Amino acid sequence: MEKTNNSKNISLFDDIGDLDLLQLTKFQTILYKIIHFFKGIPNGVASLFKYIFSLIKNFFVWIKNDLTDIVQTFVNGDYKTKLSFIIMGFGSIARGQILRGLLFLVFEIVFIVYMYVAGFHWLGKLPTLGTELPGTAYDPRLDTYVRVDGDDSFKCLLYGVLTILFILAFIYTWRLNVKQNKISEEILKSGKKLKSAKDDVSSLLDEQFHKTLLALPLTGIFFFTVLPILFMILVAFTNYDGAHDGYSNLFTWVGMDNFNSLFNLNLGANNLSVAFGEILSWTLIWAFFATFTNYFLGMFVAIMINKKGIKFKKIWRGILVLTSAVPQFISLLYVSKMFSANGLVNGMLLNTGIISDLSHIIRFWEDTTLARVMVIVINIWIGVPYLMLIVTGILMNIPADLYESARIDGANAAQQFFKITLPYMLFVTGPYLLTSFIGNINNFNVIYLLTAGGPDNPKLLTSAGTAGDTDLLVTWLFKITTGAESKYYLASVIGIMIFVVVSFLALIVYNAIPSTRNEEDYS
Repeated sequence: MEKTNNSKNISLFDDIGDLDLLQLTKFQTILYKIIHFFKGIPNGVASLFKYIFSLIKNFFVWIKNDLTDIVQTFVNGDYKTKLSFIIMGFGSIARGQILRGLLFLVFEIVFIVYMYVAGFHWLGKLPTLGTELPGTAYDPRLDTYVRVDGDDSFKCLLYGVLTILFILAFIYTWRLNVKQNKISEEILKSGKKLKSAKDDVSSLLDEQFHKTLLALPLTGIFFFTVLPILFMILVAFTNYDGAHDGYSNLFTWVGMDNFNSLFNLNLGANNLSVAFGEILSWTLIWAFFATFTNYFLGMFVAIMINKKGIKFKKIWRGILVLTSAVPQFISLLYVSKMFSANGLVNGMLLNTGIISDLSHIIRFWEDTTLARVMVIVINIWIGVPYLMLIVTGILMNIPADLYESARIDGANAAQQFFKITLPYMLFVTGPYLLTSFIGNINNFNVIYLLTAGGPDNPKLLTSAGTAGDTDLLVTWLFKITTGAESKYYLASVIGIMIFVVVSFLALIVYNAIPSTRNEEDYS
């Protein structure tokens, strides 16, 4: 495709310079960027695979160099270093660093005791997730049969993963112990003095104080964030559900079967791919409109209130903020009842004669299109006040000289908005837009409290139950995990897919927003 501009042919499929780009119309510029975005996809994919290959190569090079360093440390080290390969901390204790040595030694003792008492047991159970079912046995003391517990698949999976992580932690600590011996030998050979226990404690309270402060939060992040995520990922490869609770009926590994079920395009009762595709598409549509309607309408309201000559600005802001003061749980349930078939809105329409009889009442939550439009509009009512407050603060910090210069140059209100206000807004609020979009993908409250995901769609009937036309992935996930037939494994698969989608979109948007590309333009 070629466009003629200023008596010069410019091909939109070729790379053009900045001067040629300025000669294009706005439509041509947008089209040029779209064309080159898709042209760049093959190179981007190739660069991604090249980067992954580079990471794998560097990983094996690092492993090789580390193993070489370990062997050289053992061969060239003294007897204290050699014994430390077996008795962790021996070299540090022998060289006078008692505290360091004792910490290494205690960690090794705890590891050996744990592995002997429980570690090997849980590792043995991990491949099968348990084989012994609960039963009964005769108790001569009670002269009756009592329940005897069998394996617990949940514990087998959890403690098996913890054991593997503990082994990795031990390997890492052992490597630190070896490296510490090498460093200590080099320091002593150079004639310097090793740090004492007092020096170590002082260091942790002074120049290494950041490590001391971060130790507890990092531990919490590991146990309450990393470990649950890892556990959820592993559940996706099992048949853990209401029928296989892991206690009365064990669950086991099923490999990629759950992912195959989700992406199986064969029609039928077990077809999950159609439901997933429908719900994913609506989730992205909802997130787009829920984010940008709030953003631009909130900006518009803030600009109108802050406009010179507007009276009672505090009152207008106060009225809008009141919607945020009421808990969403209360306001959304109230609005849901208002627009129900026998709610306040239909009652008012009947009383005013707009609706002649009950056969003509508006079923807001039973029509797919109307229900989707309603949740987007009601979300505007919830989100605009918050955006108005954010934008108000930003408007007050845009230099007034820019607007004055623009007016002198003859720019009208629309030009001032698109050339000054909007670029500043996008620069400052770019990260917020990204987090807001991701938050709306997982916006459980608005959808569930208004429509509970309805109206139900028979076309979305799956082995995991029926999904509704306003269900987001997160509300569908909630339905899957509740009830007697809870499909925890499927919820885990969907959770992984949500993570993949959100991560992909976040990376693209983050690299496109002005906040990360044009920082120097606004400094």
